Amino acid sequence: MANQKARRLRADPTEVEKRLWSRLRDRGVLGLKFRRQVPLGPYVADFVCAEHALIVELDGGQHGSSEARDDRRTAWLESRGWRVIRFWNNEVSENIEGVLQMIASACGIDVDHPHPDPLPGGEGEVRSPLSGGEGEGKSGGTRPRRMLSRGYAPRERS
Repeated sequence: MANQKARRLRADPTEVEKRLWSRLRDRGVLGLKFRRQVPLGPYVADFVCAEHALIVELDGGQHGSSEARDDRRTAWLESRGWRVIRFWNNEVSENIEGVLQMIASACGIDVDHPHPDPLPGGEGEVRSPLSGGEGEGKSGGTRPRRMLSRGYAPRERS
């Protein structure tokens, strides 16, 4: 049921979801990989960064009357190792740069103080062992696709 709901939500996003997704997609925020409308147990999370066990939720006016339900949902997700941050729709509409900075910060990235010694060009890139095109498929062979299966939980942090 959550999978069907997730498909429906992906097919018909709100304007605010479209706006935030346009910035998060394709590793648009400092290389962070996000997925949208991800089923997690009985819930569907708006945006998920599995690498940092972070869920970003957008709340419109309808959420003001469902605070208890949101609290139960957040408690359930947090009990499974996720961190949940919420933004009001108007925050995304009026200050998307600030929202993106808060998301990066929640992932441990200090956007105000970049690394003092960035890697020279070419270092740190993920390269395919099958370079030259042979056997590379649609993804280009640069990295395996990470799937979030039903009941997926983030790995424990050390």
